[in-house]
Amino acid sequence: MSMKIGLIKEGKIPADNRVALTPAQCKWIHKHFNNVKIIVQSSNVRCFSDREYLMAGVEVRDSVEDCDILLGIKEVPVAQLIAGKTYLFFSHTKKKQPHNQSLLKAILDKGITLIDYECLEHEDGQRVIGFGFFAGVVGAHNGMMAYGHRTGLYSLERVYKQRSFRELIHSYFGLRLPNLKVAVTGSGRVAHGVLEIMNLMGIHEVEPDDYLKRRFSYPVYTQLKGADLYRHRTQKHYIREEFHEHPEQYECLFLPYAAQTDILMNGVYWDINIPRLFEKEDIQRDDFIIQTIADITDDKNGSVPINLGDQIIEDPVYGVDRQTFQKTAPYLPGSIDVMAVGNLPNELPRDASRYFGEQLIKHVLPLLIRNHKNEMLARATITEKGKLTPYYEYLRDYAEGKGISENL
Repeated sequence: MSMKIGLIKEGKIPADNRVALTPAQCKWIHKHFNNVKIIVQSSNVRCFSDREYLMAGVEVRDSVEDCDILLGIKEVPVAQLIAGKTYLFFSHTKKKQPHNQSLLKAILDKGITLIDYECLEHEDGQRVIGFGFFAGVVGAHNGMMAYGHRTGLYSLERVYKQRSFRELIHSYFGLRLPNLKVAVTGSGRVAHGVLEIMNLMGIHEVEPDDYLKRRFSYPVYTQLKGADLYRHRTQKHYIREEFHEHPEQYECLFLPYAAQTDILMNGVYWDINIPRLFEKEDIQRDDFIIQTIADITDDKNGSVPINLGDQIIEDPVYGVDRQTFQKTAPYLPGSIDVMAVGNLPNELPRDASRYFGEQLIKHVLPLLIRNHKNEMLARATITEKGKLTPYYEYLRDYAEGKGISENL
């Protein structure tokens, strides 16, 4: 039995230029899976052109309505959903995000099966697939760029002006940085991307203990993982499984680092029960010396409580006044600069798409193609034929429009 997989045109505004599979990856799939045909929906904003897909032997057309499985990246606009289909994309609904409540309701109404990339996890809870590495790469660059703007000590170009990750690396040759201190939070893909940039820029790693005790005569960073950041309120320990199950029982240990940090690169996962890195009022303290925050995981009022919302790629940085907490222009005296962009990998879309497609081919597509009943896939299936699956029954009131809070 043959299967048709459609790569859908991104409909969200502003349009995302990434894609789940590159032309070369589609060609590889056609060669290795005889019963699979990939159809590409024509798009003039995708980072790989229609012509590149055609050159790879992939059919390009306006409609993908006859495809069995539809692969996207960002949320599909309600009006563009095709009833009864199986979709894979980032729906941003699992935390009951208010702006996507109508999307989940429409998915249920239209009898759609939704597999969310964000919910694909290994047994230990690590994400299987995502753009986190390139979000970390671009976010770290932008954070360093913003600090250079604020201080005038060095200058960095924008990432999207480079054609590839390789070109971006070449742009760091000859870069001379002052003896700044960078705190990197997290241990997942985002943090790995940040560390890649730290190392490429010649910023030296130091242990958290040393980082807290002194200044250095050269630029340094420290990586703060779970055990460095969180501690049980009464037992004073850190147990990873317990923290993920009951984060509300933990407190955050970040604040002493704020007295030693020029730039914060935030890559921690956050939801409503996880302690924030600091409280909003802490930025008024004399010993809170952070000047630039790259909030790469980018949750409004989340782990970084002065994240006041998204910026666009062309204008990624804003200021937050230390006294009033109001949004200001960036780089003003008395403010902290915040870099918060929801689609950072779009600055290196071809590299990011290639990276994403490799994971998709390795971990997910074979299961879909063989219709293999798999626990990982089951746990990532939010809806099946228009019904919430048992794992996501907690979304029922949200899908029905009840109890939505902007602070989630």
